[in-house]
Amino acid sequence: MMISAQSGRLARVAAVVAVAGIGLAACSSDSGGSASTEAATEGAATGTISIWAHQGQESEVAALQAAVSGFNSSQSDVTAELKLIPEADYTKSVTAASAEELPDVLEIDGPNVAAMVYDAKIQPVSGFVSPDTVSNQTASIKVQNTVNDGLYAISQFNAGLGLAGNKEMLDAAGVKYPTSLDDAWTADEFTAAVTALAAKAPGGKALDIKENYSLSSEWGTFGFSPIIWSAGGNLLQDGKAEGVLNSPDAVAAMKQFQSWKPFIDPNTNDDAFTTGAVALSWFGHWMYPDYSKALGDKLVVMPLPAWGDGVKTGQGSWTWGVSANTQSGPAAGKFLDYLASDESVKAMTTANGAPPATTSALAADTLYAEGGALNLLAQQLDKSCGTTPAKDCVAVSRPVTAGYPVVTKAFSDALDAIYKGTDPQQALDAAAKAIDTDFADNDGYELTK
Repeated sequence: MMISAQSGRLARVAAVVAVAGIGLAACSSDSGGSASTEAATEGAATGTISIWAHQGQESEVAALQAAVSGFNSSQSDVTAELKLIPEADYTKSVTAASAEELPDVLEIDGPNVAAMVYDAKIQPVSGFVSPDTVSNQTASIKVQNTVNDGLYAISQFNAGLGLAGNKEMLDAAGVKYPTSLDDAWTADEFTAAVTALAAKAPGGKALDIKENYSLSSEWGTFGFSPIIWSAGGNLLQDGKAEGVLNSPDAVAAMKQFQSWKPFIDPNTNDDAFTTGAVALSWFGHWMYPDYSKALGDKLVVMPLPAWGDGVKTGQGSWTWGVSANTQSGPAAGKFLDYLASDESVKAMTTANGAPPATTSALAADTLYAEGGALNLLAQQLDKSCGTTPAKDCVAVSRPVTAGYPVVTKAFSDALDAIYKGTDPQQALDAAAKAIDTDFADNDGYELTK
């Protein structure tokens, strides 16, 4: 997920999620499809299988095309046929398609896995892929891919989030910075750091939060849910937002976030950090190649600031599922086994810079392994909280629910409003009410068993 093709990736998801949310609300009264692992379809392990994938950055597309070609060349029983759909249209296309119209294998944006299960469009993959493939998936990535105890998807890569710093600028301002998870800045220390850095910066700014992505988008949810989690709150707990999303500690943390705005560069040209206009960037792993190229040895990678419940970060990304209506489940499983192999995972993560979603590939990746430049992000993912944040874990999954589009829209809109000056209590109260009202209207998006 490099920013050259990613500059709008997370921002563009906003419109897709909004459409997905409308679709879910409209059809929810007839939904609630089975999440039973008994859905596994018998079928042949031979023949031709159809595959849909999003057409993202060129390097990712090339890696996927090479994987399809490699799979077809590696054996003669199954032929995989790939169809690429522009990223901006992909989730809308999958949401609009009936179960009968979907291909044998399809790519799914991670937070939408539960919605695909709810709409009975995908089935568990564990009956089709090998046990080795399942056991090699990292614990953190399994969280987004598991619904009602069934594993519904297999991933090649995960996602990482942290702070990037310009060591030269930090040192010049006399700002001591963290070097590990154990010495992460507290929120107050972070506020002091951006204040000191801004005072030394020519433009009076210290921080880039990727405002150019739009905070009222999936970036807002992925990038800044960690503030809520670190403060002891959550986006959703036991099917409700009231009392967790708008808890006193969450409101106080959002108020502190709001106080940083005078020190934040709007980053209109997406170069505030690489040109030295700011010393800090709230960044995702996909920015590392550009940051490393621009700063070299001056680049330092740090954890996000911590509130009362310690450092928190997000986890989860694009993944692969099997259509509920396929007649070629075993053949689809063979293809997923190939995608999850060390060779295929390495090719993809080399292309997009993401942390591998398999334990073997992650251990062998020099960027994320011990001593690697992004090892901190791997350490965070190794301390997975699942979907319930706690003090002794770091990486949290966005809510695994078919109602996720409603959750992300309500929270990201509230975040954007807070950033623009709305009272945090008012914004979070409104978001919690919108989420809980929608969930009540849709029976909590409960899946039948």
